[in-house]
Amino acid sequence: MVRAYPCPGRLALAAAAAMALAGCGGGKFRPVADVPVRIGPPYMVRGTTYTPAADPGYDMLGYATWYGNESGNRTANGERFQTGWATAAHRTLPLPSYVEVTALDTGKRILLRVNDRGPFGEQARIIDLSRGAAERLGVRNKGKAAVRVRVVQPSEADRKALREGREPRGLPPVSGRALRNLQDQFARGVGPR
Repeated sequence: MVRAYPCPGRLALAAAAAMALAGCGGGKFRPVADVPVRIGPPYMVRGTTYTPAADPGYDMLGYATWYGNESGNRTANGERFQTGWATAAHRTLPLPSYVEVTALDTGKRILLRVNDRGPFGEQARIIDLSRGAAERLGVRNKGKAAVRVRVVQPSEADRKALREGREPRGLPPVSGRALRNLQDQFARGVGPR
């Protein structure tokens, strides 16, 4: 009896296809993961061109808004949008990125995972928060809130919690003096950068 063995190229192709299908979770959504990190090419929205780039020193003051009606939709990096999770949208940071967001009225700080693009329109809006993130930051009842957003590298435990939709470790609020300094910078229209 003669056995026919498939050629190695076909086996590799079949294995790659099987892994790709397994990673899809049975649908059109990418699994929640930190790799690959996607920067992406420049893109245009409403006549404005945005150029994504790695920016490990990103530290800006501006406004945060929140969105939540898109639950179940696909985020810009292909994941399913979960409105209750601590996620955010940013115009140019790599996807995913991790940021610390500070509410400038209270000094409260939280960690978020950026997995979507936005906000578009008003340039003073620098981040869109999921409903869950807005609740954790204490700004859900506001249309927009003054914030500081800075890129951070949280612990793997915090990253894992955010990837799973759980709350990471709590961060202490910004000290009174540092908060007053941030508020003054915001009022003058300058940022920590």
